[in-house]
Amino acid sequence: MKNKVAKKANVNLRFNILTVLVYIVGIILIAKLFSLQIVHGAEYREQSNTRLTRESTLEASRGAILDKTGTPLVTSKMEFSLEMYKSKVDTDTLNQAILNMIQVLEKYECSYSDTFPIKIEPFEYKIENEALVKWKKSNNIEEDATAEQAFYKFKNKYKIQNEDIQQTRKIIAIRYLIAQNGYSSTKAVKISESIPREAVAEFSESSERFAGINIVVEPVREYTSGNLASHILGYAGKISSEEYESRKNYYSQNDIIGKTGIENVFEEYLKGKNGTKQIDMAVDGTTTAEYISKEAIAGSDVVLTIDANLQKITEQALAANIEKIATGGFGKAYDAKAGAVVVMNVNSGEVLAMASYPDYTPADFVGGISNENWAKYRDNEAKPLVNKAMQNSYSPGSTFKMVTAIAGLESGVINLKTTINDTGVYTKYRDYQPRCWIYTDTHRGHGYLNVSGAIEKSCNYFFYDTSDKMGIDNLVRFARYFGLGSKTGIELQSETAGALASKETWSNLHPNEPWGPGNALQAAIGQSDNEFSPLQMARYISMLANGGKKIDVSIVKTIRNADGSEASKEEINRFVNKKLNLEQDNTENLEIKQENLNAILEGMKSVTSDSGGTAYVRFKDFDISVGGKTGSAEAPNNKVHAWFVGFAPFENPEIAIVVMVENGGHGNYTAEVVRDIMAEYFGMNTQNIEEDMSAKPYVEMIQ
Repeated sequence: MKNKVAKKANVNLRFNILTVLVYIVGIILIAKLFSLQIVHGAEYREQSNTRLTRESTLEASRGAILDKTGTPLVTSKMEFSLEMYKSKVDTDTLNQAILNMIQVLEKYECSYSDTFPIKIEPFEYKIENEALVKWKKSNNIEEDATAEQAFYKFKNKYKIQNEDIQQTRKIIAIRYLIAQNGYSSTKAVKISESIPREAVAEFSESSERFAGINIVVEPVREYTSGNLASHILGYAGKISSEEYESRKNYYSQNDIIGKTGIENVFEEYLKGKNGTKQIDMAVDGTTTAEYISKEAIAGSDVVLTIDANLQKITEQALAANIEKIATGGFGKAYDAKAGAVVVMNVNSGEVLAMASYPDYTPADFVGGISNENWAKYRDNEAKPLVNKAMQNSYSPGSTFKMVTAIAGLESGVINLKTTINDTGVYTKYRDYQPRCWIYTDTHRGHGYLNVSGAIEKSCNYFFYDTSDKMGIDNLVRFARYFGLGSKTGIELQSETAGALASKETWSNLHPNEPWGPGNALQAAIGQSDNEFSPLQMARYISMLANGGKKIDVSIVKTIRNADGSEASKEEINRFVNKKLNLEQDNTENLEIKQENLNAILEGMKSVTSDSGGTAYVRFKDFDISVGGKTGSAEAPNNKVHAWFVGFAPFENPEIAIVVMVENGGHGNYTAEVVRDIMAEYFGMNTQNIEEDMSAKPYVEMIQ
């Protein structure tokens, strides 16, 4: 009994102690609350009303794009931009702060956003017709209001006391921008970009005069070599509303994003990861403190397979050649305005240079392209924004004849000793009797030729007969093996697959016309429905030169991450295949006999080295042995596209070069481009200058 009483007493004691403790804590909390709300309440309320923390984005530097030697082709430079937050100041203070801000911007010749559609002195609207009606309605302006009346309505709306009409117009422009874009104490509106350091210093030194402004550092895309490799590099621009909707989790509405070329395809690698910065500001908009809460991580660098110097020479040689053709430099003038060149390593498939003419200026798109520049590109009939090396396809003409020769030899309808007598006109079919090109000029044929001679002389008759004997299916089989009529898989967007002449292609393109023998004859000489890109042709010539081995075409060597690691080739291939929706190469692997290839290559060597070759005049004094083939392909509107395909050195091939000029007249003319590029690649330009100090600079030599 005593134990029970003792236990009960202990419980009561503990309960009483706990009650006392709770009471004491309560007294302390009440006292603290009294101190916060009564004793120091005014002080803390003042601090609360004068301090605001905002989170600002630290833009990650976009990765660079480099050539194979590490030469920067595209980089990002850091520039200052001016943005404005909403601050708790009266209207007069806000308007004066805006005017102060504009005066500093104009002092340092900085442009700023101005979309207010009314001009002054004289008053007039900058928009008209339906756009003006819509604008008036959305801004509650009377339908018949003059520009002056509308201007003063905005002046009153924004309570601008300033009587200077020009200054008033400037204040309205910023107030209108703010109203259109919206801003708050946590969301800024961008006012100006590319501000010089002197302006930044003035804004910082007198921050009390500029309510709500904030200076941010942003990476700006810089194309360090002007127009060089523009179709490869592509360009980056402000993200569109459609792009933003699908990428909200990773992008802001003010981000730039790759639009074309490498900038587009490797956007996910180039972008980097943004960081964050905390900004403490007073209610009047004055910044009191800044600190980084999350570091930005720079984007990865994309290293290309191209060589910047070789790319430069390639572009110059192509432009000079097109001008020479257009001005009659080879005799007759042709309306040549566009063309393309591809230089490829025959063993690896790496693209060493790729040019498309005319080109464009990627820097025009940084920050948004002007209407004037856009119209210049859009209205140019030569289509400077199109990469003609891989986005367009053309009939290859006689440069296709090596495929017909290989197919004929491998299928057994001809052999290395076979000769065919070219009489000038192929008369096997009564309703279709095509002529060899030589017959048009001489009314005779080439006579008896073997396969090597037929390639040297580019004899249509020989390939008509070979194709007729083996049938179109054999020709298609070998053309597909060489990658013709299919994408190469290069790491660039919008590559064309072209078209390979076949019964299937014919039925798709000409559903109401039957396939006939004449279609196969034309296909054999690179006409009919055959249309290939210069890039496809470069792969084909590379495979001829490397012994018939398949190659994977590539223009990206590696990707270097910000932490110093590199992406594996397998990773890059998986990424590109998924992004570009590329299909795996399922063509059969044909083992082409080396002796058959040798006969074809000997014929190509004769094109450049024998006096009867169609490109002999371009290479007769050249120090490197070259295998080549000219081609002149008929095109719509009575145009003739000019081709030259070649490889060198003949004994141990390293590079293949394909050049095509739209309406270039004759492939013989375009061979000059190949010669000049090879001279650069093999170091012959430097050697000649060292040997002859009187030699003219390269640019003068090719004009």
